[in-house]
Amino acid sequence: MTRMFRFPALDRFMGRGSAAVTVPPLDGGLKPNNRLEDLPPGIAAQAPDDITLWQGAPAFSDGTQIIGATGLLLTTESPITALAASDTLLAVATAGHGLKLFNPMMRDVTPAFLSPVDHVTALAFAPDGTLWFTTGSATNPPADWRRDLMEMNRSGTLGHVNPATGEVTISQTRLAWPAGIAIRRSGAVVVAEAWASHLIEFDAEGRGKGQILLDEIPGYPGRLTRRASGGWWFCVFAPRSPLFEFVLREPGYRKAMLDRIDPAFWVAPNYSSGANFREPMQGGALKQMGILKPWAPTLSYGLVVALDRNFVPVESLHSRAGGRRHGITGALETGGTLWLTAHGGGEVLTVSSEGSDT
Repeated sequence: MTRMFRFPALDRFMGRGSAAVTVPPLDGGLKPNNRLEDLPPGIAAQAPDDITLWQGAPAFSDGTQIIGATGLLLTTESPITALAASDTLLAVATAGHGLKLFNPMMRDVTPAFLSPVDHVTALAFAPDGTLWFTTGSATNPPADWRRDLMEMNRSGTLGHVNPATGEVTISQTRLAWPAGIAIRRSGAVVVAEAWASHLIEFDAEGRGKGQILLDEIPGYPGRLTRRASGGWWFCVFAPRSPLFEFVLREPGYRKAMLDRIDPAFWVAPNYSSGANFREPMQGGALKQMGILKPWAPTLSYGLVVALDRNFVPVESLHSRAGGRRHGITGALETGGTLWLTAHGGGEVLTVSSEGSDT
C-alpha cells in the first residue's frame, strides 16, 4: 500500500504489484482470537469514538457529549471527532465548530486561531504543550470516511497549534486520511495514514519525507496511545479485504455505487455490519449451527494492537466476523486497565492490561 492508488499499466494488466488485490494475513502479533468478544459487558453508549485521560480519569466522546467518571462533562453543538488532554487543557475537535479548548473548570479558553482547523480526526499534546492534529480530508468530514476511501482521496494534513497564541502550522499535506498521532520521546511525530495502511514517522517539526515504521497493515489504522509498559496501542477501525481492494481498482463501479446506492449498502468497510439482510458480502458467509464462521468475509471488524517501542506488533485483541465489538476507534491504558471505545458496538470496554506482554 505504500504505492497506494497507483496502478501502472503493466501491473494492472498482470494483476501484480500495486494492482494486486491481496491483503496481508493476520499473523504473528496479529493472530486472530476472541479476546474482545469474550469481554464482559461494558458501558453502553450510542457511538463512543475517542477517549482520553482528563483530570486523572477516563473521559470518552459519544456524539455531542463527553462522558467522564462523574457523568456528563460537556455537550457540544456538533458531533465530536477527536479528544486530547494535557494537565490543564482538554482539546475537543467538533464536526461543525472546529477545535475547542477547555480548562479544568470546563470553561472555553479557545484562542482565536489564525486559520481554521476543520475535519480533525486525531489530536495529541506534545510534552512542550504543543497540540498536534490531523485532518482526514479537505472535502469530507470525519463521518464521511467511507466516501473518502471510495473516492480514493489523498488530501489530509498534519499540523500543530499553539494553544496560547492560536498560531496554526501545517507540516504535511496530501496525506491519505491520517487518523492517528503519536509523539515519540525524541519528539518525532508518528502518523497512522489509514488509506495507505501504514504508520509513518516525521521529524519533530512534522517535516521531511517520512520513514515507514509499519507497513501493509491488514486493516485501516487509526488512533495511537501510549502503553504503560512502553510501546503503543493502536486501533484498526475497519478491515481490508480482497473485495474492497478490487472495488478500489474499478473506477466505473465505484462512481456508480457512490452516485446510486444508499451508503448503508456500499461494498466498503464499516464500523459495524450484519444489521440488514440487504448488506453486501453476506452471500460469501458460512453459517453452521446458526453461527457465522469467523473467517467469513466481513464489512467490519474489531481490532486493537499492542506495539513495542519499535512499532512491531506483539499482541492483539480481536472481535471477528459475526462479532459485536467492531469499529474500535479509541484506546487508553491507565491504572492497569485498557479502555476501548467500540464505535460500531456502541460500548466502552475495559480489560486488564497487567501481565500483557507486552
